[in-house]
Formats: sequence, structure tokens, C-alpha cells
Amino acid sequence: MKFVKRNIWVIAALIFFLAINTLYFWEVKLGFYAMPMTLILFIIYCVLVIVLFRQVYIAIKEKLKNKKRLISIGIVSIILFLIYFRPYGLIDFEKFEGGDLLVAGREGVANCRTVLKLKLNNKFVEKSICFGVSDVRGNYLIKGDSIFFSNVQLGRGEKSYYQFAVINQSNELRRFKDDNDSLPDFLYIAKNELKK
Repeated sequence: MKFVKRNIWVIAALIFFLAINTLYFWEVKLGFYAMPMTLILFIIYCVLVIVLFRQVYIAIKEKLKNKKRLISIGIVSIILFLIYFRPYGLIDFEKFEGGDLLVAGREGVANCRTVLKLKLNNKFVEKSICFGVSDVRGNYLIKGDSIFFSNVQLGRGEKSYYQFAVINQSNELRRFKDDNDSLPDFLYIAKNELKK
């Protein structure tokens, strides 16, 4: 118990590091709570930085004689340094989903973003970030200039998804709920390797 009490800030830093590095798996499940959680993670980071500076100050006052404190300072410094330079984790888990054939997206009001990625393995992923995170996944099939979506797994708060999309001449992806949809949703294409 003494070990935990003395090293609570190191244990907190390790748990924080684990949370950041697994963000890919649990961020989407939070939905609306993703934004408050991001704020909480930022506050935790700031608190750990303050505690680190306090520990460095104490170590200097002790003339760097306390080896356990120096090891703790080293561990937490490395953790905070890695998180600063890789805030979404050390491993990009999205790369394991396969390469991107088409990437389209748009930014809306209040920095809301939607990004749709068509993967090499005929799967698609759409991530929407707007006061929370939503993730829609499924399969796609290309026929001519149309992309048909199937086996759609709706994200949190989603009620329906588009049946198909068409790439128009001005490098836009127009998505339709059904054949009668006269107001398609537009995404701007950033990457298109479908023709290659």
C-alpha cells in the first residue's frame, strides 16, 4: 500500500498513457460524452505536468540523491513527452483497416467534421465529430460511377444511412438516402484512387 501511495502520480500517468493509446477503441462509444472526456484528459495532462515540475523542484532541493524520485520523474517525463508528440497514441490502429481508395469529407458549423473512407477491402468507415463522435461502418460496391452501401452498422445517434453515392464532375461525392432523394448530401473528395 505504501508503494501505491508514494507512486500514485506515476501510476496515474501510466493509466493515462494507456487510456490515450487505446482511444481509438473507446472514443466512439462515448458519443456525446467524447467532448467532456477530451477536456478531462487535457486537465489530467496539465495536472501531471504541474506535479512533474513539483517533483523536479523537490529532487533539486534533495540534490538529486533520491534515486526512486529520479526514476519516477524519468518515467513520467517520457510518458508526457510521448503523449505531447503523439496525442492519439503511439499506434495508428486505423492503418490495420486497410488502405484508402477514396477519402471524402467536409467541415460544417462549429468545427463539426465528417470523413468517409472507402477501404481496399470493400469496406467503408465514416467518422463524424460534432459535439461527440459517431462511427458508421459497412460494405460498398461500385457500379459505374455509383457507390452502393450495404451491411451498414449505424453509429451512436444515427437512425439511417445513405443507400448510394455518385461522384460528380466537380470532384464531389453526392450521397442519397434513396432513389427519391432530391437533396443529396455533399462530401468533397480529398483522395480518389478508384479509377486506377
